[in-house]
Amino acid sequence: MVAREFFRSPSFNKYGDFPARIKEAAIFAPTKFMLRLVAILTVLISLWFPSAMMGQSRFTISGEVRDATTGESLIGALVGVKDRSKGVATNVYGFFSLTLPSGDYSITATLVGYETDVRTIVLNADQRIVIELKPKVYEQKTIVIEAEGKTNTESTDIGKIELEVEQIKKLPVLLGEIDILKTISLLPGVQSAGEGNAGFYVRGGGIDQNLILLDNSVVYNASHLFGFFSVFNADAVKNLELTKGGVPANYGGRLASVLDINLKEGNAKDYNGAGGIGTVASRFTVEGPIKKDTSSFIISGRRTYIDALVKPFIKPESNFSGSGYYFYDLNAKFNYRISRRDQLFISGYFGRDVFSFSSASAGFKTHIPWGNATATLRWNRVVNERLFMNTLLTFTDYKFEFKAAQESFTFGLKSGIRDYGAKVQWSYYPDYRHNIKFGFDYTFHDFTPNNTYASSGDTQFDLGPRVHLYSHEAALYAMDEFDLTEDFRISAGIRLSHFIHVGPFDRYIPKEETSLFGQPAEPEIIHYEKGKKIKSYTGPEPRLSMRYTLDKNSSIKLGYMRNYQYIHLTSLSPSSLPTDVWLPSTDVMRPQKGWQLSLGYFRNFDNDQWESSVEIYYKDMQNVSEYREGAQPQQTVKDNIDNLLVFGRGYSYGAEFFLKRRIGKLNGWAGYTWSKTERVFDEINDGNPYPARWDRRHDVSFVANYQLSKRVEFGFVFVYGTGNAITLPLERYFIEGRVVDIYGARNSFRMAPYHRADISCTIHQKTVKRKKDKISGEIIERPKRFKSNWNFSVYNLYNRKNPYFIYFGTNGQLTNGTLQVRAYQVSLFPVLPSITWNFEF
Repeated sequence: MVAREFFRSPSFNKYGDFPARIKEAAIFAPTKFMLRLVAILTVLISLWFPSAMMGQSRFTISGEVRDATTGESLIGALVGVKDRSKGVATNVYGFFSLTLPSGDYSITATLVGYETDVRTIVLNADQRIVIELKPKVYEQKTIVIEAEGKTNTESTDIGKIELEVEQIKKLPVLLGEIDILKTISLLPGVQSAGEGNAGFYVRGGGIDQNLILLDNSVVYNASHLFGFFSVFNADAVKNLELTKGGVPANYGGRLASVLDINLKEGNAKDYNGAGGIGTVASRFTVEGPIKKDTSSFIISGRRTYIDALVKPFIKPESNFSGSGYYFYDLNAKFNYRISRRDQLFISGYFGRDVFSFSSASAGFKTHIPWGNATATLRWNRVVNERLFMNTLLTFTDYKFEFKAAQESFTFGLKSGIRDYGAKVQWSYYPDYRHNIKFGFDYTFHDFTPNNTYASSGDTQFDLGPRVHLYSHEAALYAMDEFDLTEDFRISAGIRLSHFIHVGPFDRYIPKEETSLFGQPAEPEIIHYEKGKKIKSYTGPEPRLSMRYTLDKNSSIKLGYMRNYQYIHLTSLSPSSLPTDVWLPSTDVMRPQKGWQLSLGYFRNFDNDQWESSVEIYYKDMQNVSEYREGAQPQQTVKDNIDNLLVFGRGYSYGAEFFLKRRIGKLNGWAGYTWSKTERVFDEINDGNPYPARWDRRHDVSFVANYQLSKRVEFGFVFVYGTGNAITLPLERYFIEGRVVDIYGARNSFRMAPYHRADISCTIHQKTVKRKKDKISGEIIERPKRFKSNWNFSVYNLYNRKNPYFIYFGTNGQLTNGTLQVRAYQVSLFPVLPSITWNFEF
């Protein structure tokens, strides 16, 4: 009856002409239609799912699993029937739903590091419960060994790795700064972009092919200080997971991987603080309840003080007076539990890097700020015992700006990307064998490619109008993870994505002929009005993962995924820098398309204390882009950047070996990757395949943490990787007093291998205080409210001079025949010790 009245309402009749409206929605205008359509689906689903379950003899236990001390939702807790195989895991929001026949059950909830909760439930009706798990407390001299179960072998996840933030904090760090991205690069199949470079590469994909999410908002530049540190403050991070193969259908928009990071929700029971004072930066986090067990907050900030430390040592008359660098970032999150079924979250991130340089003698100044801002508004609703809904509004803004001035001349450049997004996600749990997800994503992109301006005194130079590129991206998806048999589990899904580039836009069409004076002829310009469709693309993206259990300790997994990527990162530099420009797919630049097939063998042994896996993969990528030979930055003035690009194909294949011990006195992992990544462009390297610059044949990582005692622990990291591929001149000729280089094939030279060892020692303060009872004389131990530790780290322990780049210099004179050309290697970091004081209360 409610649905009937809804469809009779004026708001629905306004969109009664469905054929016309569907055509209108296909080009994403107006967006109100899609939002109303999502609202209609929400109403229909909410009404249909309860009626679909009526008359069944089964009932559902649903609810949340939380930390008893903080109120934080717990991810991946196993809720099931005691001594039976029936069970489910909580989702990323701590929700679970378990449907069983009527009867009496002992329900257990377990998670590594927490006491097991067991309760008896008489199931004769649907029930909703909240389970609070207490963290385990161990005796002072006890070394704990406990396994986390068989998730490694039982799930359909292939190419997916979860990392604990607490484990990341124990590893050696550069200059005392905990770095999530550096830790990610220690995993098999993941390669660091190198010292001084931002981002990471996954299974042969480019940096732009990684989807990085912070509370569901996209982060486009994830590094500070040109790649030396990541933008993620570990004190504010709740969990992170990297998926590099078998990406499920609820993720899209990138070809290589998904790095999904969730912020802490804030302690809903008590006030806490944490922080650290390091060699180059300090950080501080505070969290607590706004209303106990109902709402909470967390605020976390970080800032470097290199500029403040160096400034007193720079004399006012120095050429570097006024120069400096610093970065800062701020995370904040608030949540409010509206009712037993509804919860609201608001989270945000803001970070900036600021670099300035001043030369008093030359009268030259430059100012370079860049950074990210993100915001997420999330509404979680338990529609009924089996249906969970998550609705999000997201915002992302990345900006880069370069300003330079010398005497009366000024020059500037701006670039960036801004996104406005909306997501509606449903999870339906018909029984413990099925986990169905479906939903809708929408993003409006506003790209700012390189916009330049220049002036001399009062004279403004005409460098063309300021350019903004606009586009809409949307997708529908559905997936189901289910047990075909006890041994055979399948996760199958489909994602249908759509993208449209819209005006205002000017398309420059170059002409081959030249003008009367030998200059290139003025290009033809096609103008598109605001909102006018320029080009649209649609792509189906099937996803499939399967697991077959061989025995109680091992399984085989297979994964296939097809992806479309509608946005692109262009760079004239061999390194990834903040100056790189994001662009949408256009009528010239088609979307990147890729598919990947992976196969793995997974095995646990020694009572599940050890996990191991071997995975092989093949990946194919189409419509990848590069700047054409000889392209220069100034050519983008009064032209489209995509006119300077060429397009080709890439492919990568390899094998990954992984061994992990997550628990015990000695824990960590070892990984090895053998891989090959090549690119093929008709216009580059005479059409012959050539290695991508991040092609790395061998990649080895070893990570260990050793707990010497309850107060002292050591961390160790060793990495080795084949040198990066670069292009160098093979021959040099002296023509009319000039040196002319003859280059070899593209990326045909290898730099020296990269290898490094780091070590750390963490010394904890005593966590309990002893007090003698005056009456009984008994010694009473109480936990301290304030806790702290000292971390001592040494980066690049044996002072390896790893190559950053190679340049050529000359010695001698050409006239007397003594001229010599020599290659020089530049390295960045020698051995670097650091000390950090960490605290919490």
